[in-house]
Amino acid sequence: MGKVIILLGPTGVGKTAVSILIARHLDTEVISADSMQIYKHMDIGTAKPSIEEQQVVKHHMIDIVEPWEHYSTGEYIKAVRPILENLQKDKKIPIIVGGTGLYIKAMTRGIFKGPSADWDLRNKLLEIDKGLPGYLYEYLKSLDPVAASKIMPADTRRIIRALEVCLKTNSVISEMHQLLTQPLPYEFIKIGITRDRKELYRMIEQRVDKMINAGLVDEVKNVIQMIKEHFSRSGLNSSLSSMQAIGYKEIAAHLDGELSLDEAITLIKKRSKNYAKRQFTWFKKEDDIKWINATGIQDPSEMFKKVLQFIHA
Repeated sequence: MGKVIILLGPTGVGKTAVSILIARHLDTEVISADSMQIYKHMDIGTAKPSIEEQQVVKHHMIDIVEPWEHYSTGEYIKAVRPILENLQKDKKIPIIVGGTGLYIKAMTRGIFKGPSADWDLRNKLLEIDKGLPGYLYEYLKSLDPVAASKIMPADTRRIIRALEVCLKTNSVISEMHQLLTQPLPYEFIKIGITRDRKELYRMIEQRVDKMINAGLVDEVKNVIQMIKEHFSRSGLNSSLSSMQAIGYKEIAAHLDGELSLDEAITLIKKRSKNYAKRQFTWFKKEDDIKWINATGIQDPSEMFKKVLQFIHA
């Protein structure tokens, strides 16, 4: 059984720089496990590896779909499988890097086979949510309280997916999660990077400021314009997963006049920290993660030395 390294951790913890060093050391390639880095044109807000970093080490699963396209976890696994197979044939140890827990779970533990997306139903549910905020969450609680307890009331996308499963299968998503597909057939070496929460939150705030200074507002403006041109109508299709990304959603609200820029930036920082909290909660459910505490360490090479101890153990 071939080995696959998974480098995981919360947003902003410092995974990218370390992954480049690991890939160069092992003469291998990186596979992104980030559900927002899959979108083209969305570079700054998703903290993609720079062009220079991608020239140093080949990266997969970045810039593969347009912002107006939908992409499921099942599609991700289908695309990743041959990449892993080819790297294994070349005697390379693939490095999977990211913080999207569902992608990592799908690879290591499998995912359930739910019904395919019904966009007519989703759009109807979205319209209901716009007219009656909070109603969908209460409706889900009545149909599947177990699933509802694991979803934040503001996470409209996951609420709609859970309702879609209930309404199309006459079953509940919490039960269907037990009907898992098989995990990918590899020996996964899971290495997690963590930091003191205060330090991580400070780094997240600094990163958001850098994104703004790097031109995030213009990037969001350009992406929105591309989406509008694609759909050939005014207004943004808010049901798009790409526009639910932290940073894009808030800047879009600013461009619509709903928030000042300072309010949008504050909200991005707050939601990024909350996302990091949820990632920590998710990773606690993953078995056999070898954690590296990077508190106080800013030099990627120092973290790299710690990672090597697990790789060559």
